[in-house]
Amino acid sequence: MKAAPRTALLTLALSAALGGFVGMPLPAEAKAKPAAGAAVDIPYEEFTLPNGLRVVVHTDRKAPIVAVNIWYHVGAKDEQAGRTGFAHLFEHLMFQRSENHDGEFFEPFKQVGATDQNGTTNTDRTNYFQNVPTTALDMALWMESDRMGHLVGAIDQAALDEQRGVVQNEKRQGENQPYGQVWDKLTRAMYPASHPYHHGVIGSMNDLNAASLDDVKTWFRTWYGPNNAVLVLAGDIDVATAKEKAAKYFGDIPAGPSMAQPQVNVAQRPATTREVMTDKVPQARIYRAWNVAQVGTTDIDQLDLFSYVLGGAKSSRLDQRLLHNDKLVDNISAMTDASQLGSNFLVVATVKQGVDPAKVEAAIDEEIKRLIAEGPTADELERAKVQSRAGFVRGIERIGGFGGKADALAQCAVYEGNPGCFRTSLANVEAATAADVKAAGAKWLGVGDHTLVVEPGERVALEELPSGKPTPFNVPAVDARFTTLPSQVDRSAGVPQTKTFPELKFPQLQRATLKNGTQVVLAERHDIPVVQFSYEFAGGFTADQGRKPGTANFTMGMLDEGAGQLGSLAFADAVERLGASIGAGASLDGANVYLSALKENLAPSLALYADVLRAPRFDQNEIDRIRATWIAGIQQEKVQPNAVAMRVLPPLLYGAGHPYAIPFTGSGDEAAIQALTRADLVSFHKEWVRPEGATLVVVGDTTLKDIVPLLERQFGDWKGEGAAPKVAAPADVARPQGVRVFLIDQPGAVQANLFAGEVTPSTMDAGATRFDIANGVLGGDFTSRLNMNLREDKHWSYGARSMASNALGQRPWMAIAPVQIDKTADALKEMNVEISQFATGQRPPSDAEVSRIRNIQTLSLPGAYETAAAVMNTVGSIVRYGRPDDYVFKRKAEIEAMTPAQVAEAAKTLDPSKLTWVVVGDLKQTEAPIRALKLGEVTVIDADGKPVAAKAK
Repeated sequence: MKAAPRTALLTLALSAALGGFVGMPLPAEAKAKPAAGAAVDIPYEEFTLPNGLRVVVHTDRKAPIVAVNIWYHVGAKDEQAGRTGFAHLFEHLMFQRSENHDGEFFEPFKQVGATDQNGTTNTDRTNYFQNVPTTALDMALWMESDRMGHLVGAIDQAALDEQRGVVQNEKRQGENQPYGQVWDKLTRAMYPASHPYHHGVIGSMNDLNAASLDDVKTWFRTWYGPNNAVLVLAGDIDVATAKEKAAKYFGDIPAGPSMAQPQVNVAQRPATTREVMTDKVPQARIYRAWNVAQVGTTDIDQLDLFSYVLGGAKSSRLDQRLLHNDKLVDNISAMTDASQLGSNFLVVATVKQGVDPAKVEAAIDEEIKRLIAEGPTADELERAKVQSRAGFVRGIERIGGFGGKADALAQCAVYEGNPGCFRTSLANVEAATAADVKAAGAKWLGVGDHTLVVEPGERVALEELPSGKPTPFNVPAVDARFTTLPSQVDRSAGVPQTKTFPELKFPQLQRATLKNGTQVVLAERHDIPVVQFSYEFAGGFTADQGRKPGTANFTMGMLDEGAGQLGSLAFADAVERLGASIGAGASLDGANVYLSALKENLAPSLALYADVLRAPRFDQNEIDRIRATWIAGIQQEKVQPNAVAMRVLPPLLYGAGHPYAIPFTGSGDEAAIQALTRADLVSFHKEWVRPEGATLVVVGDTTLKDIVPLLERQFGDWKGEGAAPKVAAPADVARPQGVRVFLIDQPGAVQANLFAGEVTPSTMDAGATRFDIANGVLGGDFTSRLNMNLREDKHWSYGARSMASNALGQRPWMAIAPVQIDKTADALKEMNVEISQFATGQRPPSDAEVSRIRNIQTLSLPGAYETAAAVMNTVGSIVRYGRPDDYVFKRKAEIEAMTPAQVAEAAKTLDPSKLTWVVVGDLKQTEAPIRALKLGEVTVIDADGKPVAAKAK
């Protein structure tokens, strides 16, 4: 549940893409003009119930699941003075009980293994979504209809107070991050006080605190009727079934008033303005924004292309100049953020330390003016179009969740009244000329921008917007044209029970061996014309033993910074032109190199992939550039509460010298990265990135017969040099003698971030699955003990959780909770009690808790492998941990047979008397209360994990 950004349908496809530069010859196979792609579409049918509920249906039988996605056309824009934050508050309230279901909304969904379940609010709409097994569709529609038609009677003062507290902590959590005050600042600057977008989605705490129960109920009656909603059902369903079930569950809900939507008001600004603010950040960051055309216009689609050419690609105009040539920034991007009344065009640049932000501002301005004056080149425009289409193709692989097919249909239906509006956007992008893109930039990106510069310094609390006096509001009369159907559901009988569930299906794994010794594992998926590859190698962070910390991750990150005959920008250009995506990285126990290729461009994409693996350039100028940005990233980690904890906690758990005693961010430390040489990178690549003993996982639209010859062509003659290195299994370490508490100062923080950690047996341990279920009961799910205590009961946190990362050696187990600063010690005490009572058996897992986590883990499986990426991740884990091909079935059977007694025994894996705690927060407010708990030895450390001397009093 969260306040969501506003995004245009195609913006994500553009902004997530990588770019390139024309300037060097391409490999022969990469020169070919991309083949005409297969048509991409989301076929749908629609109908409307007599009460005004619009239903859109898309059939996709690839998995036995249905995406249920409902959008209410109400957001922050609809809030009057004195009632800001109501839409987002109601998103939270609607996850509570309803008149006919006494319990958390999530509970019945957990019992059937629902996936991708959440809700979000933005300026323009509120949405709720979940994927459920086909056999659980009646339950899902009963629940959604119950909160639409039967919620008011269940809203009481306790529910209002509870969710008000949760929202306050959500607001604190956002503001507590570096640069966390920026978006409120920008919103207030970009729109006048009278504009619906002037205030943020979370709203004013003053308004929320002043909200009465009557105010809240009136808000619901006004906006959450069926005639102000769109229901999308996508997946294993047809329109006949949808008509029957929609009428059954929603047909008797009376319509609400027909509320007029605000008029489009882009609010182009008459003058250019700027402001400067300070924050506890390591480097300055520049935000420059314009108000531009609203969603559903040709202009916003053309501005998407403009943003991509300007700063949305690796070799965009801004990247080339400021990152690669002038080396003034550590990162820079341009993007559109589209919405109903008007959109924003944004340029964001993180300035290198020691560089005058004014110099960066001037360069940005020059590049924008140059692109407006010249327009994009034919090649730039073509690459932007290819990436847009490729992003859309990849995005519609998912039927549900945030950004899936159901979301695309709902967004179009709500904003434009046409579920198929994405077709118009795709056509607009395809038809755009260089002159069109140039004209769009000239029209919208002139006078009227606002620049906000965040400089290192003290954080100044952002004042709440003054609370306006709410005007009396009477709910308008309902339009007489809306009628209801006879009730078909006896809601007093409760939530429909799901008796049967679909069987788990996992692609058969097919195998082959390349001439170079690499094992190929193929899982066919023919849903979209995309093929994904992951070349899996041993080593990972553990291969840094005897090397400089961070070598593995830095080396892998450099592989696609130029390969074969192409330098960094030219290589990115070649990848982008094919609509491909290539990347590499390392983790604790391994490394991998990844390719996602459009089937139409498979051969030339594989040629580039082969160059990355076999012939990375490691150009010194690129090493120097990445090194500087990498070190800046480490400094950013040290001011981010979660990241700094992930840097210091692993060495505390494993002890100096252990392979896992490293920042889990994989970034190493500044001194080591600064000392890395080209020879270090070449040596690591030579030893660890080699075909012998490696596995190439392939998932997607191909067959073994088709893919093996292509792979042999690129990799058949690849051979490693010298003897292949081996990594011994990391040695087990002893837990500490007692509880330790480490405090990291974050002056001025409005939240504290609590972390508890302990080493647990390896993923390879026979009891690993039982411990996973035990962890699920304690903190592995929204309904788990830690979250229900700190969020739902105490209202001190936006969310608390626990997790155990996979590892060949001892796994790191962690419990994590961001909490309001004045409840730091109280929350730590509560976490400790929950962990202790669970681990010692004082409060063992109940039958209901085990059943819930069992259902989450097993009944969700038929829908868990909806995407090729999900399949690839599972196959990768089968390879990494030496699991059998039918591992997913064996794990499912083990969980189904698991008893509460076994889970209780697994809970004893944790020893609360030997926990290591890390608390990141304002020491002035946290240190004394934590010491007073007397949990164990308390030490103040810095962001590098080094003890800080006590200040003289």
